[in-house]
Amino acid sequence: MTDAMMQTGDQQSDVVGVLLAQHEQIKTLLDQVSKATGQGRQEAFDELREYLARHETAEEMIVRPLTRGVEGGDKVASERMDEENHSKDVLSHLEDLDVSSPDFDEEFGQFKESVLEHAEAEEKQEFPLLQQNVGQDRLEKAKTALLMAEKTAPTHPHPTARSTAANYVAGPFAAMLDRARDAIGKVVGS
Repeated sequence: MTDAMMQTGDQQSDVVGVLLAQHEQIKTLLDQVSKATGQGRQEAFDELREYLARHETAEEMIVRPLTRGVEGGDKVASERMDEENHSKDVLSHLEDLDVSSPDFDEEFGQFKESVLEHAEAEEKQEFPLLQQNVGQDRLEKAKTALLMAEKTAPTHPHPTARSTAANYVAGPFAAMLDRARDAIGKVVGS
């Protein structure tokens, strides 16, 4: 889990508070990628990619089932899953591009906007639904579960994991492969 995820998790009392704090961190990371150049941009993108991969996987595993469990939640959860699945596709494609290329700039600009729109939809539709319909005790337990899920989540987007169940089945194996890939990349890249 990234240092920023641990810090935001420790400071918040429930899952919604953690996610709101993480959304602020995501905005910061998006801006860092937009402003950076060269190797600094690659490093900023790698940090954003890992943060988003962990964040979205944990949301899909912990938050979406909570949302589906309340009246009117199925539609909201399905819309957020569709957005996240699209995001995985684009993030995976961005990973294959040179961060200094014009293609990266164009696609990243569109990606940034869709991530911000997704976060806003969660904040305006999903989080209030949870706060109004799920008890505080469950929201606090969901915080713990979310933080645990983020610790073991993949560090790269996996577009084939398109459901909560797929994240539970493929997630641990994908995370193991991702960590090996990241370690090799650090050795080869140095």
